[in-house]
Amino acid sequence: MAKLVFGMNQSLDGYVDHTAFAPGPKLFRHFVEEAERQAGSLYGRRIYEIMRYWDDKHPEWDADEQAFAAAWCKQPKWVVSRSLTSVGPNARLVEGDLEGAIRALKAERDGEIEVAGPVLAQSLTELGLIDEYRIYLHPVVLGHGNPYFAGPRPRLRLIAHDRIDEDVVRLTYVPA
Repeated sequence: MAKLVFGMNQSLDGYVDHTAFAPGPKLFRHFVEEAERQAGSLYGRRIYEIMRYWDDKHPEWDADEQAFAAAWCKQPKWVVSRSLTSVGPNARLVEGDLEGAIRALKAERDGEIEVAGPVLAQSLTELGLIDEYRIYLHPVVLGHGNPYFAGPRPRLRLIAHDRIDEDVVRLTYVPA
């Protein structure tokens, strides 16, 4: 059975914003290795559209960027959206009964499936479907944006913490 893992970069004040801060080289390499191991990714529409950047090849990419793009393109992707009518390569739309579709996905797969996007994570948290939360805490204060926890705050238990990069700590939680 697959495990759903919601992990994102977060500011000290609890916001996620890919335009406000980016991973350094060591953290980016960590994300490459995660993408290579994942059984797939589950996206909300907005984050999926942002991540489609990795579908195209860019000659200016360094080796890690090329490796991330290769891993991202290779893995299956599921996109939860009421507005999209089609998705890109190696991706499938999740329509209809979200809970039933995600429970079936978890049952038919093994390994970790990344959950991307705080709005989707909110829906999956409300349904009790997220198995692990990974907060990559950056020393940045944004004061605005999308909160990591966009809805109800689940009761959590810390199971691990480690320094990933010079200034970034990963906090790993499971539902309590």
